[in-house]
Amino acid sequence: MQKQKSFDSSSIGQLYLVPTPIGNLEDMSFRCINSLKEATIIASEDTRNTQKLLNHFEISTPQISFHEHNYKERIPQFIEHLEKGEIIAQVSDAGMPSISDPGHELVEACIDAGIKVIALPGPTAGITALIASGLSPQPFTFYGFLPRKKKEQIEALEKLKKAQPTQIFYESPHRIAATIKNFSEVFGDDRKAVICRELTKLHEEYLRGTLVELSSYLAEHTLKGECCLLIEGFTGEEDADNEDLALPINEHVELLINSGSSSKEAIKEVAKLRGLKKQDVYKEYHVD
Repeated sequence: MQKQKSFDSSSIGQLYLVPTPIGNLEDMSFRCINSLKEATIIASEDTRNTQKLLNHFEISTPQISFHEHNYKERIPQFIEHLEKGEIIAQVSDAGMPSISDPGHELVEACIDAGIKVIALPGPTAGITALIASGLSPQPFTFYGFLPRKKKEQIEALEKLKKAQPTQIFYESPHRIAATIKNFSEVFGDDRKAVICRELTKLHEEYLRGTLVELSSYLAEHTLKGECCLLIEGFTGEEDADNEDLALPINEHVELLINSGSSSKEAIKEVAKLRGLKKQDVYKEYHVD
């Protein structure tokens, strides 16, 4: 077991991981504001974006850019600052550092150097969307962004198809329609899903339905704002439905009736699952 190394606060600095609002500035906590004010340096994913936040809360701490393209160069510089006793506050554009944003490598480097890492609680889009989604909040898994290319995305989804926890993904509004189609292809049309966009903002919206329903909606509507996509966990019903489709139509109807459905309900469900007209299923079932 690895413990955080002891440190002397008078001679070595500390790294603060500071969450920032995902939309509504009122979600910024007093502790986060004070941490940014008291830091020696703010390591920012996008200094222009963070400057708007700093201006709003009258924070004058200088920034240094820290993102996926320069983290290898920046980390040794930050460790040098911290070893001199300085305080660094790291922020991403929105939400928690390291969650689909830069930060993890800096945390690892600080731990290896015996520098204390302090995470402040605050907004994170995935959990916020989960608890209002209507899908089971536990267990859940967080994936983040899927691969962009269809082939790679399909391969990733095949591995996740039978995962039982609710799954949380982030997606661009420009790719969400194609991604939903890929989910429908791999997971099946009837898997429940929720798209949440513009979290904590004026036009916050939750779109709830099956994958095929959401796909139909997106064919006619264009979304704006970053999206959280939540997918119901695997229940085993998909496999059961596939096995049932291999039965003769009359046996399939009988199976549903024996499960508690009325004959009318069973005929309607079999017609839906097989893409047939109810009249055709009725005739097949009532053949002597």
